[in-house]
Amino acid sequence: MARNKALTGAVPRRLSEEVERGVAAQLGCGRLSEFAAHDADAIRRNAERDATTVLRPAFLRDAEKIIHLPFYNRLAGKTQVFSFRANDDLTRRGLHVQLVARVARDIGRALGLNLDLIEAIALGHDIGHTPFGHAGERYLNDVFHARTERWFFHNVQSVRVLDGLCKRNLSLQVLDGVICHNGEFERQRFSVSGLASFDAFDRDVVAACWRSGDEVIGHLQPMTLEGCVVRISDIIAYVGKDRQDAIRAGICDETTFDDGLGGAYNAWALGAFSADVVENSFGKDHIEMSEPAFLELARAKRENYLKIYRAGEVSGDFPHEMGELFAAMYDRIMADLAGGDTASPVFRHHIRFVDEWLGHYGESYDWADDLHQTTVDYIASMTDDYFMSYAQHLFPESSRLFPKREHF
Repeated sequence: MARNKALTGAVPRRLSEEVERGVAAQLGCGRLSEFAAHDADAIRRNAERDATTVLRPAFLRDAEKIIHLPFYNRLAGKTQVFSFRANDDLTRRGLHVQLVARVARDIGRALGLNLDLIEAIALGHDIGHTPFGHAGERYLNDVFHARTERWFFHNVQSVRVLDGLCKRNLSLQVLDGVICHNGEFERQRFSVSGLASFDAFDRDVVAACWRSGDEVIGHLQPMTLEGCVVRISDIIAYVGKDRQDAIRAGICDETTFDDGLGGAYNAWALGAFSADVVENSFGKDHIEMSEPAFLELARAKRENYLKIYRAGEVSGDFPHEMGELFAAMYDRIMADLAGGDTASPVFRHHIRFVDEWLGHYGESYDWADDLHQTTVDYIASMTDDYFMSYAQHLFPESSRLFPKREHF
């Protein structure tokens, strides 16, 4: 397999001697960079709760809150890219968030940033994701927008889960990093936004995202360098890994991609892009890639869209009727909520479950305030298997849309 060195050869996989010495000195002194976020500066809605301690600093506490959420556990049952493939080695979303955390921690460690904050953002960034990956996100957005003129995006729903649905009193720094993570919008340089209050976050970020969608989301900037690192690490973590999965799934083979590396592109990308970010960001108040590295990352991402993501949908993973099924399920859930049918699954499996869980913290689920939001909460929380089971329960004829998973 011939490698096209013109594509990847311009991106070194090692640090320059100068930056390597700087990183070694930074690690040796054991102090954070002057541009890092500090636990003492964590901003919470309830400042009396979750105070920093020696054993549980603020952002470590946030990371632990996230991994103990039931919605985090469900990420193991949600599609990353490939939904209907009988291969247990394909990446699920639960692994993806760990891979993002790993890449981001590697970069953040070299830059002297707060690793607990990085981990919390990375582990929570996809907790609001739908079943069936970005295809499911698109289907849910279509039906939600048609009925409310609001927009559904998984990064905004992730903040909804962490802050509104589960009411975990997470820090503003974590929630901001989660909503700003969206890896669909790559940039060569990220500067911090200057956000400093929940009032501005709720008004200018969260509410604006629900109302205006891409018009706002495409321009979000994290308030911390840690959030900037997670955002670029999201792309670094999936751009090569998705290629390995596509080869395993039979969508393409080792000769498909222009760089000639096939599945080995993942190892190259993890090393080269991480080194490039450190090389160009060390000692600075922003996170940046070199132009050759950024152009290669954008090129590889475009190639993935052409040869993996769109090809997977065209090859039959998602029949046209899936969008109609999302709409039919949405309307049925809305009818059950409006009619107060407490025997329906949305009450038995979702509302009661969330209420009981919140009861341990003296909170309750305000599900009746916005029935459309509650419907979105329920559908977005589903694993792939739960969605398929519920769809077939409601509409038995839908079973033909879901290929039987056969390992033999």
